[in-house]
Amino acid sequence: MAFLEPVTLAGDVVTLEPLHPDHHDELVSAASDGRLWELWYTSVPSPQTMAADIDARLAMQAAGSMLPFVVRRAGDGKVVGATTYCNAEATVPRVEIGYTWTAASAQRTGVNAASKLLLLTHAFEVLGCRAVEFRTHWHNQQSRAAITRLGAKQDGVLRNHRRMPDGSLRDTVVFSIVDSEWPAVRNGLRHRLARS
Repeated sequence: MAFLEPVTLAGDVVTLEPLHPDHHDELVSAASDGRLWELWYTSVPSPQTMAADIDARLAMQAAGSMLPFVVRRAGDGKVVGATTYCNAEATVPRVEIGYTWTAASAQRTGVNAASKLLLLTHAFEVLGCRAVEFRTHWHNQQSRAAITRLGAKQDGVLRNHRRMPDGSLRDTVVFSIVDSEWPAVRNGLRHRLARS
């Protein structure tokens, strides 16, 4: 049995569904909410590149290196983004939560916190992870703040780490949560969601 098997993760705020090519139109609509592909420090697919992005994520899933999800809001059933488990290491075990983006109208509504609670719960309590990692662009202040609010700690910065679509080099900020920190992080996320 592979370390990452497709699974649906359901909560009160969102359901994370395994990515399927049939999600294409809903993902285009979600990315168009805020024209997210125009943010230079992210890699959100445009309507023209969405099919290729879905194919790439599903190819990585087939290779065992990624488990991609769409984020469906429970209140209205709309797909409002995407996220993944990636860079999995079954021998530790550990995963990264990444390639995450959220429609502009769903940002700061509890969708991200609820998604992360589902992903972290599954990673620590089902997959038995010792650590969960997050990475983001140095200039993506919104993402860095959101990761810090989760309770993750900054591990460091990988300088000139990746080439961006525009040719610039990205400094990547690395964060993580380790298993001993998980109970406090879980309580914090539950508290945040109960208040929203």
